[in-house]
Amino acid sequence: MLQQVNGHSSVSDAQGGESFREDLQEFLSGEAPLHQLDDLTKVNPVTLETVLRCLQARYMADTFYTNAGCTLVALNPFKPVPQLYSPELMREYHAAPQPQKLKPHIFTVGEQTYRNVKSLIEPVNQSIIVSGESGAGKTWTSRCLMKFYAVVAASPTSWDSHKIAERIEQRILNSNPVMEAFGNACTLRNNNSSRFGKFIQLQLNSAQQMTGAAVQTYLLEKTRVACQASSERNFHIFYQMCKGASADERLQWHLPKGAAFSWLPNSERTLEEDCFEVTREAMLHLGIETPTQNNVFKVLAGLLHLGNIRFADSEDEAQPCQLMDDAKCEGSVRTSALLLLLPEDPLLETLRIRTIRAGRQQQVFRKPCSRAECDTRRDCLAKLVYSRLFDWLVSVINSSICADPSSWSTFIGLLDVYGFESFPHNSLEQLCINYANEKLQQHFVAHYLRAQQEEYTVEGLEWSFVNYQDNQTCLDLIEGSPLSICSLINEECRLNRPSSAAQLQTRIESALAGRPCLGHNKLSREPSFIVVHYAGPVRYHTAGLVEKNKDPIPPELTRLLQQSQDPVLKVLFPTDPEEKSQEEQGQSRAPVLTVVSKFKASLEQLLQVLHRTTPHYIRCIKPNGQGQAQTFLREEVLSQLEACGLVETIHISAAGFPIRVSHQNFVERYELLRRLRPRTSPGPCSLSLDEGRSGERGPSVSHLFNHSLLSTCAGPSQG
Repeated sequence: MLQQVNGHSSVSDAQGGESFREDLQEFLSGEAPLHQLDDLTKVNPVTLETVLRCLQARYMADTFYTNAGCTLVALNPFKPVPQLYSPELMREYHAAPQPQKLKPHIFTVGEQTYRNVKSLIEPVNQSIIVSGESGAGKTWTSRCLMKFYAVVAASPTSWDSHKIAERIEQRILNSNPVMEAFGNACTLRNNNSSRFGKFIQLQLNSAQQMTGAAVQTYLLEKTRVACQASSERNFHIFYQMCKGASADERLQWHLPKGAAFSWLPNSERTLEEDCFEVTREAMLHLGIETPTQNNVFKVLAGLLHLGNIRFADSEDEAQPCQLMDDAKCEGSVRTSALLLLLPEDPLLETLRIRTIRAGRQQQVFRKPCSRAECDTRRDCLAKLVYSRLFDWLVSVINSSICADPSSWSTFIGLLDVYGFESFPHNSLEQLCINYANEKLQQHFVAHYLRAQQEEYTVEGLEWSFVNYQDNQTCLDLIEGSPLSICSLINEECRLNRPSSAAQLQTRIESALAGRPCLGHNKLSREPSFIVVHYAGPVRYHTAGLVEKNKDPIPPELTRLLQQSQDPVLKVLFPTDPEEKSQEEQGQSRAPVLTVVSKFKASLEQLLQVLHRTTPHYIRCIKPNGQGQAQTFLREEVLSQLEACGLVETIHISAAGFPIRVSHQNFVERYELLRRLRPRTSPGPCSLSLDEGRSGERGPSVSHLFNHSLLSTCAGPSQG
């Protein structure tokens, strides 16, 4: 039986009555269940507490994506959810008339960027900035977005072009496992932590079909090859080799089962990333044939044996250091030389004896190294080989997936940069990583929080300015001119004197005294300084900081590697006759750029690219630090929400205007509407479209035209 309640039909059975009571309770409370709020701008009131409650409710209901105005919040599920990333779901978001009306997803962002490229609204090129702490799921998010574009940006007409497109897409996807194997590692906070930053440019032709891609990498943490923190691991590729090599390969690479390597800690742990066959298959698809692969793995095995070489203090400073435990270490020297195809005696001599050129005649002196210097030279050799090998792999990947410049006109960029880090011991690597995160946070602040509000004010709209955390003071401390942490560290490198950790700490604290983001820890026994980042304070140890920034490479190490007969090392270390003649003639060389200077320059180039694109933001949030599913630690999530200024973003998004289109683009796109509906009476909404062609800039069309008109007639528009 049906009865009318306030004009609505209701079923009078028990089930219907229960449903009615739930609806009535929802109406009286004035609030939908928190897990159903798919946009945080609907939370009322918008506070850290209400946002936190909403995210927690959605996470516990296995809903991992939530809109936050211009940003998508992505919670790491810490468990496989295959149905959430299936090709069928990708096509559903791609085919939807209005994908923003579907459930929030990274595919919504992917589809919006793709439609923006098709709409040709300036700036046509798009970028997706995936940010978050280490372990928040940035690498997985970028990987899924690449798969999404491979599915939706492939619709060529002919069979031949279809096969070509398939091959390009497969190569682009195959670049992921290779770069992760050689560039990712297990850290305290993440089993698959990217130890480098990457910007992937997906290249599209005029028909918006993917024709190729290009990869730009930033600051590989090469020190990890020779130095791993407690409970952490080396790069994945070393463990993949040792666990996945065949019996014949073990013989070739001198990797017997159960062999112990100093640079292979925690090898008993088995991770999902320890899959050697996946890496080899991907390398093959990228054009790295099996013989070349074997040479690469032989070199890596040589580095593992190099790490087992140990030196003892010399009783006579005039004599080179002896090998510790002669028989075992001599075996490591012999095996390493054999695998790297280097002469054994020159290898050992280069590690133990330093060559010095002095005087106008460039006389050569040979000075035995101390035990510490021998260890440093051994580590330097390994880092040099590995970093060159990584760069070579990136170049091979680019040559395999890069399209001819004439074949593409637009691009979508994916930025997957290392997350903010704070460990018990932080050095130059963490300083650079956190500096990059500060710059990206500043990009977000400048592009959205500040620029949008300033535009409303300039156009004379009623607007109450929303305060937000601007991290410019922290950036001034790190990179400002004339004095900053970077400039002081660089200056220490230029001074021809031994670097003291305590002296560097004192200099930073005295030269930058009074800066609001410089903290102090007087209880620390080790020389250090504290930077109060937007994501929290981090203490950086000054010991070894200057040496890492110099990144000195003794020329005799390079000359040694140029003697190798290994095909891979011959490519990585080609003989340069001009460089040799300059060295012999004692000609002056340009000063070597420091690590900080090179990183700063590459970061500036990246930001210039981002500024010329329409940016989209995905904020990855880590629900807990243990990587456990269905575990939401409020304190940990709260600190991440505070750090990225999410509440301020929601406030501005909720109060701001939903559609933003410039006069010129609007006129070009909707001029047909003039003929369909002529102007009838003057009023604030009767602006002649011809006026949009004038040079004078008036209020944005988005502020004058109804949202429904644009969404109905316009199709996708710039958000």
